[in-house]
Amino acid sequence: MTLRREWIKRVTVGELVGFTAPALTSAALAGASIGAQVAGLVGAGAVEGAVLGLAQASVLVRVLPTLSRRKWVVATAGAAALAWLLGMLPAATHQFWAEWPVGVVVAVGLPLGLLLLVAIGVAQAWVLPAWRLPWVALTSAAWCAGLAVFTAVTTPLWQPGQATPLLFAIGLLGGAAMALVMAAVTAQALPRLARLQATG
Repeated sequence: MTLRREWIKRVTVGELVGFTAPALTSAALAGASIGAQVAGLVGAGAVEGAVLGLAQASVLVRVLPTLSRRKWVVATAGAAALAWLLGMLPAATHQFWAEWPVGVVVAVGLPLGLLLLVAIGVAQAWVLPAWRLPWVALTSAAWCAGLAVFTAVTTPLWQPGQATPLLFAIGLLGGAAMALVMAAVTAQALPRLARLQATG
């Protein structure tokens, strides 16, 4: 199996396994206060990031032997928690911005959305020995594509009043699609990282 295929396999599985934490948390806290949902999902996001980081590092160390697995996992976990916090902010603060002009909402929302997309890539880039800016760009594109696929899969399926097991199953289906897309896009970095390592 080529390194790229190994990355896609491990990262897809790792992200999907990690995503079960926020999927279960979201389903369990569906009727809870927004504060409880934010706290629960930020914590679950850290778990998701840690599992994803472990899966990624298990392949990256073959290309970058000096990479610190611990730092990579910690960076990914922290960034994933931040991404979930940013993702929950619109719902948590809805009462404050609900009557703002559309232009103001867009002006505030776009930078927050951009920060969400780059969070993991920026955090991981600090751990990479080289190719940092391209990694941020590639991972941002990967998460943008993955989240778009997740939305496309889950939005038509989620309906009001559905049972918790069904909500969880739909979330996992979307999570699997998101994980595969994200893994496939980020796999494109491996040949470049291998060449950089080879040339020193």
